[in-house]
Amino acid sequence: MLVRNCAGGVVFSGEKVFLLKNEKDEWVLPKGVLKNGDYPDEVALRRVREETGIQAEIISTAGNTNYEFFSVTRQRPVCNKITWYIMKSLDDKFEINKDENFTDGGYFTIEEALQKITYSQDRSLINCSYSKYCEVENSDAVGF
Repeated sequence: MLVRNCAGGVVFSGEKVFLLKNEKDEWVLPKGVLKNGDYPDEVALRRVREETGIQAEIISTAGNTNYEFFSVTRQRPVCNKITWYIMKSLDDKFEINKDENFTDGGYFTIEEALQKITYSQDRSLINCSYSKYCEVENSDAVGF
């Protein structure tokens, strides 16, 4: 089995989270594969920018997820191990990168995102990340 280390972002703007729709009609979060010497936080920020056009900053770690699939092109199983970061968008602008095979995307309320997101572990990730995002944002507002 091929194991790939990846990193991605759960990007919030106010009370909304960003989702992408890929060529398989799956609603997902932006992420990418780490190459030799890459740092996960840098890859996460870069992939968010490349896939969505969003300028964001990392405000916290979100955790890790893993999933396995059979790669038709590689003709073998692949395991993606993803390190996630909670991010805050610096503005509301975005541009879906069609060259990366994304067909749609946007900011959705948490409720809408939980309905749309394809994978259950991503649903849990959004829930936990939103709680942590609110904590960090509220503590910043109060001056802690």
